[in-house]
Amino acid sequence: MFRGIDEVDWASLRHAYGSAEDVPGLLRGLASADPAERQTALDGLYGTVHHEGGVYDSTLACVPFLLALAVREEVRDRAEVVELLVSIGDVEGAPDGPAASARDALRARADVFERLVGDADPGVRRAAAGALVRFPGRPARVLALLRERITVERDDRVLLALAESLGLFARRYRPTDAAPTAGAVRLLTELSGPPHGPGLRLAALGQLAGGAPDMLPADLVPTVVRLLRERSGQRAPAGHPYDDPGPDTLAGRLRRLRPSDEEGSRLLRTLHSALGSRVPDRVALLCGQLTSPDPLDRCNGVWMSAGLIREWRTGHAEPVTLIGNQLGAQEARLHDAAVAVLMELLALAAPAADPLSALVTYRPELRIRHGERGGPALGGPLRALAGAGDARAVPVLAEVLAGPVVPNDLGLVIPHLGGAAVPLAPALRRRLARVPLDASDLCERAVPLLSALAALGDVESTPAVVRLLRGMPGGVRQRDAVTAAAVRALGAFGGAAREAIPVLRGLLGTDSAVAAADALWSVTGDADAVLPVLLRELSDTGSGHRRHAAAVLGRLGPAARPALPGLRDTAAASGDAWTRATAACAVWRTAGEPEHFLPALRSAWWEHPRTRTTIAECVAALGPAGAPLHDVLRAELAAPRRHRGDSEGHRIREDLALLRTCREALAGQGRP
Repeated sequence: MFRGIDEVDWASLRHAYGSAEDVPGLLRGLASADPAERQTALDGLYGTVHHEGGVYDSTLACVPFLLALAVREEVRDRAEVVELLVSIGDVEGAPDGPAASARDALRARADVFERLVGDADPGVRRAAAGALVRFPGRPARVLALLRERITVERDDRVLLALAESLGLFARRYRPTDAAPTAGAVRLLTELSGPPHGPGLRLAALGQLAGGAPDMLPADLVPTVVRLLRERSGQRAPAGHPYDDPGPDTLAGRLRRLRPSDEEGSRLLRTLHSALGSRVPDRVALLCGQLTSPDPLDRCNGVWMSAGLIREWRTGHAEPVTLIGNQLGAQEARLHDAAVAVLMELLALAAPAADPLSALVTYRPELRIRHGERGGPALGGPLRALAGAGDARAVPVLAEVLAGPVVPNDLGLVIPHLGGAAVPLAPALRRRLARVPLDASDLCERAVPLLSALAALGDVESTPAVVRLLRGMPGGVRQRDAVTAAAVRALGAFGGAAREAIPVLRGLLGTDSAVAAADALWSVTGDADAVLPVLLRELSDTGSGHRRHAAAVLGRLGPAARPALPGLRDTAAASGDAWTRATAACAVWRTAGEPEHFLPALRSAWWEHPRTRTTIAECVAALGPAGAPLHDVLRAELAAPRRHRGDSEGHRIREDLALLRTCREALAGQGRP
């Protein structure tokens, strides 16, 4: 297995952390009789020669030894070795780089995977099925092997892997060779019908949806729902070890949120992914999942609903209602999944508001979550109800505020409640005034309160905010974050916060200068006081505050005319598209010169989605003068897909904010 390993100059090869001289030990560890040593070695290889999917010269040097390990029956965990090889060879890279060389090396040894697909170990057979298609020899030979293995295979999990390989085979050869593709599609079509079992039929339908959608049955959704329920009925009843609520620990919650039916989750995820923009079909499928008699199917449906809603703006009402129905489930896993998704949905969780309200009303123990680390947090159901903007959360939050334990994050939900939360302002204000200025958790305690009071426009809290800015010790942890939140709050209070003028002026010479200038303009309207700071930051190409400075200058309007040369230069320069768009908007608001920058703003809107909220806010602030871009805003409101795909968990929140701003701009309700 390791013949020639000591002849490789590993010290001259590199991996993610430098010299690869430790790699021989990791390779030898894969052949150990000790399971812990094998797992440590495998983790080590993923963390070094294949770190985050990378391929290095040392990775290429590992390939012959990994292949040798994969074919030796006495080696334990060979399936994991084959999976590592598949992952290494499936990396895209430069045509003359290590990734391409590794892929070529594996293709040259396609015979190894042809043998392994018939191995005695079902785990090896399952892993080799993917390798067979990714590193093929002759396509006709590969297709014949897949057909043969499907005929003789008896392990359900291997059959699913073979169906996935057929789908990949069809997609890979579709552009170049119709014959192999047609053969794979015919085989998948056969597998999608009786007498095959429901799991295999679901797998085949998912692969057809991705590679040959015209071969899908006309009654796809009812068929899938029926097969899903047949599959659930055949599954042996299993205990759910994480359904016992037990202590509310982080580890316990993470276990409960993990899908317990990984195979079923993968089958349905594949189908949803393949259906893509067929949103009505996907919604109907989700409704079938969420009304299944099996709680595991419903749990998978909850998570997949979140995936759909993160991407698409339509079709969420019925799935959200059904997610709300899971809140009364006895299974803790299902309950926790429903709560987690509803918290993310914010206003879109409104169809589930009634069961959320019932939970927070009649289950007071769910209002506060006591974790094993850190302070208490607002309970998920109450957070979701408030995030939905439902006024029924306000009296419950008032009770929490009046109780002996108040979560630090309570203030974070207040902005979602709008004016309904105004009665909470006095209690929030008092809490802010009592926060110890030298507390080690000052940021965690103060920032949510500042955000809440800013959203409520509670000018009476100005003294408490000024107290923070004047009294915070220099060494307090995350002092800058507290300062930024406090300054934003004063800016939100506007002219009523005049007692804060001296402290804001004092911040103009600090790292918080732009934020202080922004707030000072809101409070005083004195352009002369803030222009020098904003001009300085705008001209500093190394500053991390240029975009913010340009945005504040835009708010000044005509008063920012001395900054026009710098704003025009910034808008026309190369570099960050967001900064350029912000500067272009500032020129428009300052000089009323849209013609020169309109093409650039339109281009930024379509090519750089993160600029859209900035541009929409500009159009809203301009009122009727923003009409040249109203067509872009109307197109955005009509678009079915959410505007950003790279914002992860913030995708829904950012998209809802953009849509709200577009509507305000078109209704003439923009704010300066």
